[in-house]
Amino acid sequence: MSTYLLVHGAWHSGECWQRMVPLLVSAGHRVLTPSLTGYGDKAHLLSAEVGLDTHVDDIVRLIVEEDLTEVVLVGHSYAGLVISSAANQVPDRIGGLVYLDAMVPEDGESAADVLPVTQALIDLAVKSDSGWRVPPLPELPPPSGLFGVTDPADVAWLRTMLSDQPVRCLQQPVRLDNPAVNAIPRTHIHCTVGKPDGFDRRPVPATQPNGAPAQVWELATGHDCMVTMPVELAELLLKLS
Repeated sequence: MSTYLLVHGAWHSGECWQRMVPLLVSAGHRVLTPSLTGYGDKAHLLSAEVGLDTHVDDIVRLIVEEDLTEVVLVGHSYAGLVISSAANQVPDRIGGLVYLDAMVPEDGESAADVLPVTQALIDLAVKSDSGWRVPPLPELPPPSGLFGVTDPADVAWLRTMLSDQPVRCLQQPVRLDNPAVNAIPRTHIHCTVGKPDGFDRRPVPATQPNGAPAQVWELATGHDCMVTMPVELAELLLKLS
């Protein structure tokens, strides 16, 4: 049995993994899908003080309190930053890192460093009435849709779980200064349909930090693949077990 810890991206909540959970559980695995501070059942905790460090603490605390080991730690989108810093703190408990259409940072980088278009969102938030709220990205015409979701029923469901993102999440740097984190195997899953202009990902190096060849898989769907292709995504994750 493997333990999958699925970490949602910006603006979302742990509910976005709802279609994935039974597929992994039916294969005999444990699955955790927490909502980060400020989202889902923790939406009442949303504030200007919430940042990347807050979300890293959410995940590290869960791993330690549940005494999890050999965790397959999956980070979607913004959560690529979260899982990187979390693994840096507890590398001995992580069996693999999965960057799911995610930001993949180097030590000391923020979201704006990894994805420069993010700086525009930061600037708008700072100049807004709140000074810190980053609203969800707008729905675009297909194939981009709402985070890559275009089916009207799915879009309506997705809207129920979206919250504003605190600007500190996009400003605080990732910490990757523990050499032990380099030994953790990495997998990259890229969604190839409907990516808006400016949201270009960095090329994946041919070699992982642990010296193994890069592991890169693709899904021919939009960004929120856990909504649009849960079966295919589950099949990829099951290969890691």
